[in-house]
Amino acid sequence: MRYDVTVIGGGPAGMAAAIAAEKKGAKTLLIEREARIGGILKQCVHDGFGLIEFGEKLTGTEYAERFADQLQKTTTEIRTLTFVTKIEKAGDGYKLYLVGRDGISEEETASIVLATGCRERTARQVFIQGTRPAGIFTAGTAQNFVNLQGKMPTKRCVILGSGDIGLIMARRLTLEGAEVEGVYEVKSTPSGLTRNLHQCLKDFNIPLHLSTTVTRVFGEDRLSAVEVAEVDDKMRPIAGTERIIECDALILSVGLIPENELAETLAAALDKKTKGPLVDQTFMTTAEGIFSAGNALHVNDLVDYVTESARLAGGFAAEYRPSERKLVEIKADKNFLYVVPQYIDLNKDITKTVVYFRSASDMSGRFSIELGGQEVFSKKYRALRPPEMERLELDFEKLGLKRDEPQNVEFKLEVIK
Repeated sequence: MRYDVTVIGGGPAGMAAAIAAEKKGAKTLLIEREARIGGILKQCVHDGFGLIEFGEKLTGTEYAERFADQLQKTTTEIRTLTFVTKIEKAGDGYKLYLVGRDGISEEETASIVLATGCRERTARQVFIQGTRPAGIFTAGTAQNFVNLQGKMPTKRCVILGSGDIGLIMARRLTLEGAEVEGVYEVKSTPSGLTRNLHQCLKDFNIPLHLSTTVTRVFGEDRLSAVEVAEVDDKMRPIAGTERIIECDALILSVGLIPENELAETLAAALDKKTKGPLVDQTFMTTAEGIFSAGNALHVNDLVDYVTESARLAGGFAAEYRPSERKLVEIKADKNFLYVVPQYIDLNKDITKTVVYFRSASDMSGRFSIELGGQEVFSKKYRALRPPEMERLELDFEKLGLKRDEPQNVEFKLEVIK
C-alpha cells in the first residue's frame, strides 16, 4: 500500500494530525503501539482539558473520546498494537517496516508525522542514590495503577518534583486515602501550572518544599524511607540539612523527554533545548517530508496546544510535495527557554505562523522581533513563567520579512523592572 500521510502515534497529537490530513484529501495511515488510541489521556480522569479547543472543561478521557469519535468517521486506516521497526528513504517518500498482530509488513508513504509523545525521567536519570527497592514510581506509572488498574501503589508517599502530573497525583492519591507527606522541588520555583498548585496542593493542605530534593532511598524489598536535603543555588545538597522520611513509595515528577528515537534514525536534527526536532513554520523537520507535532516536538503544558500543532502538521503533511527549501533561522536571546519553530522557510506561506515560546525565568517581559536589525513587532507580558507556554500568531509578510534577500530574524525578551 502507498499512503499520502502516515501518522506515528495515536495520542491526542496523532489523532488530530490524522483527522487534519484526511480532511485535506490525503490517504492516511495511523499507527499506534497500544491496543487503543488515546495516548496518555486514557488514564487522565481529572478535568481541565479542552478549555481552548472546545470552550468547556473536560476530563482527559472525554477529550480523547471526542477525537476518537471524529477519527472513526474518517477513512483513516488505524492500526493498533503495531510497531515501527525501521524507516528508510524510498524515492520521493519513505518505506516503513511494521510489526503488528498480522505479522511483518512494509508500507510506503509520501510523508510522515511523528506524534510519538514523550516519556518520563526516572530515578536513575536524576541520580538518586541508594538501593533499588519496589515502591519507586514515575507519576505516570502511579496514575496508571490508580486510574486504569484500580490499584493503590502507596499508603504514605513522598513526591519529588512539582511538575503538573506530580501535583495532580498528589491530589489523586489523597482523594484515594493515601497520605502525601509532601512535594519536594529542587528548584527555587514550582514547575507546574499555577492553577494546579492551588487546586492540587493548597486546597488539600499538601506542603510544597522548594530548593529541596531527595538524596537517598532506603529499603530492601520495598521502599521504607527517603532522605531529603535542602540545596544551594547550584542545586547541590547542603550538609547538615538532611532528614529521613518514612514512606512506602516515592513518586517521581522530574520532567518529560520527547520520544525522538525515530526522528534521530531519519537524521532529523534535534534542538538541545526542547529535545525535539528543529522545524519550520509547517512543522517539517530538517528531514524532507518528516513532520513533528505535539509533545514529540516540545513538551506542552496544555493538550489544546498539542492538538493545534498536530492539526497544522497533519494539514501541511497532506500538502507536502518535494521542493527546494529556503530556511532562515530564528535566533532567540538567552531570556527564552526555547522558541518553536526554529526556522522560517521563505519558499512557503509566511502569513500565518504560529509561534510557541517559554521564558527562561519568572519575569515581566517585553517580547520583540527584529528583522535585519530593525524592530518590527513588540508585545508586553505582565507575568511570564517557564512552566506556562506562550503562543503567538504572526504574519511575517506584513512584518516585512523579504523572500528574495536574507535577513536576520531575531526574537528578544527584555525584562521589565
